[in-house]
Amino acid sequence: MVDQRTDTCSPPPEGGRVREGGHKRASPRRWAAESASRNARRLRREMTDIERALWARLRGKQLDGYRFRKQVPLGRFIADFACMQPKLIIEVDGGHHADSVDHDAERTEWLRSQDFAVLRFWNNEVSENMDGVLQVVIDKLHELNADV
Repeated sequence: MVDQRTDTCSPPPEGGRVREGGHKRASPRRWAAESASRNARRLRREMTDIERALWARLRGKQLDGYRFRKQVPLGRFIADFACMQPKLIIEVDGGHHADSVDHDAERTEWLRSQDFAVLRFWNNEVSENMDGVLQVVIDKLHELNADV
């Protein structure tokens, strides 16, 4: 018998009702979190060259001993890079972000409501001035630590 469950990609109904066979669908919140996690995994595999270059300088506590994570699901958003202590998000924006100003503003507002500081850099800033970008990040990390 072939399993024909094709509804695994569509959002569940409110309340996570029980389906035939006794399996309970995930709640809408859990479905959104699982979806964000899947998207984050895909984005980790499909990083842009600019994101890879920045990640090479952030990973492994290279930046003053701060630990960064890449493509981190936070709520319904995925941050390019996150340092969880202190709470700092780094976003690297390409040309496509010029078309999504409202979405980026909404994401930044939500992240700030969760006590994250957010730094945004354009791709060309990262590629043309990596050391300057990293200095801004270090300065912000030190500022955030001084505020604690």
